[in-house]
This record gives sequence, C-alpha cells and structure tokens, in this order.
Amino acid sequence: MSLDELLQKRIRTIADWPTEGVQFRDIMPLLADPAGLSTCVAGMRARMDQAGFADVHAIAGIEARGFILGSALAMNLGVGFVAVRKAGKLPGEVVAQTYDLEYGTATLEVQRDLLHPGSRVVLVDDVLATGGTAAAAAALLQSVGAQVVGLVSLLELPALGGRERLQGLAVEAIHQI
Repeated sequence: MSLDELLQKRIRTIADWPTEGVQFRDIMPLLADPAGLSTCVAGMRARMDQAGFADVHAIAGIEARGFILGSALAMNLGVGFVAVRKAGKLPGEVVAQTYDLEYGTATLEVQRDLLHPGSRVVLVDDVLATGGTAAAAAALLQSVGAQVVGLVSLLELPALGGRERLQGLAVEAIHQI
C-alpha cells in the first residue's frame, strides 16, 4: 500500500477534541498499522532528501506525536534526537518559549545542553495546523544556537495558514488535508 493510501485509510478525524471546534487528526491508527511507521519515516526521509536538508546533526521532535516520528527518523538518518517538550517535563537546565494556540497558550522547553551553537536541526511534527507550535519550537531551538534547517510534517492543514507563520523556514509536508 502506498503512503498516500495509508494516510487516507488510517488517519481519522475526531471532532471537537480537545476543545469544541477543533478537528483533531489522529495518526495512532496509522502507526498501529504494521507498515505505517516505516512507510511514514521513509516518506519523510525522501522528502528531506528532495528538499536538500543535508548535513543534519539532529532531529527535534515536537511533543508528543513528533517524538514518535522524529525519533524513528533520527534512527533512519543516524543522527541524535532532541525532544521539544511541554513545560515542566524535562530535567536540568531548560530554555522555554511561550506561544499562543488556537485554543489557549502553551510553553515549550528544550534542554539547554543538548545542541551546540551551529547544530543543524530539522523539526519534526505530525500535523502542521496554525503553525504556532512549530514557530515556537523553531524560535526555541534558535535561542540555544541551533540552525533550524526546516520542518518536516506528516500532515498539513493548509486552510489554517500554518505555513505563512513559518516565513523563512523551509516546510515539507507529506500530505495535505
């Protein structure tokens, strides 16, 4: 089964979750499919290669489903993985970035000592929606000296305008809904 077929068959929309009006894209049925994760990672790797995201030192996965895709992609590339987490979840010295969501505000953190100045990092997330989380994650990584090469996302919801919030950042989405 092709990646597009897997995405169409295995991603479900959950209405009004986590709050009323939000159409949540649930990728867990896709990842539960025996071919799902490896096919997604191969597609993301191919998209990175096509976009010229070369000489990457690390993948930074955005909590929470970006951890799953990002760590698998990091293994595929033979590079390290850095978690971009919600506030209060990481030990040690962290750097934080607060931002607005479509349904409130949130804060992301990264451990200060995991990336060295000039490290080339690719952000990975499951869904690019309004772009607020991705923009905050990119700013956070840049604040510790990393060079954010681009963002690779499994899905993009173009109607929500997320790409426009990421001016100057190369964005690669595997599938648009």
